[in-house]
Amino acid sequence: MSVCRKISNFVGIIAIRRMKVVYYLFVAGCYLLSPLPLRVHYLISDIVFVLMYYVIRYRRRVVWKNLTSSFPEKDEAELRRIERRFYRFLGDYFVETLKLLSFSHEEMKRRVVFKNIEVINEVLESGQSCALYLGHYCNWEWISSMPLWVTPAAECGQIYHPLENKDFDRFFYKLRGRMGAHTIPMSDTLRRLLEFRQRKQPVVVGYISDQVPLWFNIHHWVDVLNHDTPVLTGAERIARKLNHAVFYLDVRRVKRGYYEATLKLITRDPSQSKEYELTDIYWQMLEESIRRAPEYWLWSHNRWKRTREEFNRRFEVVNGKVMPKGAAGSESSAPCTAE
Repeated sequence: MSVCRKISNFVGIIAIRRMKVVYYLFVAGCYLLSPLPLRVHYLISDIVFVLMYYVIRYRRRVVWKNLTSSFPEKDEAELRRIERRFYRFLGDYFVETLKLLSFSHEEMKRRVVFKNIEVINEVLESGQSCALYLGHYCNWEWISSMPLWVTPAAECGQIYHPLENKDFDRFFYKLRGRMGAHTIPMSDTLRRLLEFRQRKQPVVVGYISDQVPLWFNIHHWVDVLNHDTPVLTGAERIARKLNHAVFYLDVRRVKRGYYEATLKLITRDPSQSKEYELTDIYWQMLEESIRRAPEYWLWSHNRWKRTREEFNRRFEVVNGKVMPKGAAGSESSAPCTAE
C-alpha cells in the first residue's frame, strides 16, 4: 500500500470517528433538552430565530427569491413580514420536532387534532388502504402522530428519504416512529405496500410530494405560485396501481404548539381519474393552504431550481422514460425511472 493511500485511509478513519463524536453529542443534547417544558423550548426557538435571520442569514437569498416570485402582488413590507414569520416558525419547527422524543401519546393527541378522522376510518375499516398527500407545511413531523387517531384495524406509514449518515438516519428513523408509524424508505415504497396488501392489512401511507424531482423523474409540470413547476407523480402512480383512496391533509396552526389537520377525501377510486389529475388537485389544494398562511411553508427549499427550458435542452422522453438527448440509441445508457 502506498504512503499516500495509508495517509488517506488514516484521514478517513479520523473523519469517521469525529463524526461519531458529533453524533453522540447531538443525541445526548437532544435527550437532555427534550423533557424541558415547551415554553423553554420556545425561548430557545426565539434565540435560534435571531441567529438564523440576523447573524447566519440562513438561506436568506433563496427565501427572498422564492417569496418575491411567488407573490408579485404583495409589497416589500408584507413580504418582509412573511419572511420574518417564516424564520420564527422554522425555529419552532426545530424545537417542536425535538419534543417528539419525550411527548406522551396523550400530550401529542392534545397538540395535533385530526378532523374528519371518521371519513378515513370508514375507508380503512372497509379494507381499502389510503394515500395521504401532504406538504412541507406547518409541522409535518408531528403528523407522524396519526396512528393515535386511526382505527386499530389499520397501520400508518410515512415515506422518507434516508440520510447519508447512517447514525443520524437511525436516530430520525426512531424519532419518526415514536407514535407508531412505519417509516418506509422511498426506494422501498412499492415493495412494502405490496407486503401490506398480501397480508390484507389496510394502511394509510403519507407522501410529502412537494420536493424537487430528479431530472430523470420529471414527467409532469404544474403551475404553482406563479411558477412552471416540475412535480413528483409517484404517489399518484402507486395509488392507481394499488387502488388506494386518496386524501389531502389540510394542516392549520391554531397557535404556538397546536395544530389542526383536516382530512379531505379526493377520491376512493383513483382509476377513474385522468393521468396526473390527482397530482394537479394535490398542488391546487396545497397552494390554497400556502396562500392562507404563507409563513408555514418551507421557503428555504430551492424549489424552482429546475426549469422546463433546461429540461427540454438536456433531456427527451422515449417510451415514457426520461433520458439525456442523444442517448436513446446508446446501448450503454441506463436512464433512472424510479422516484
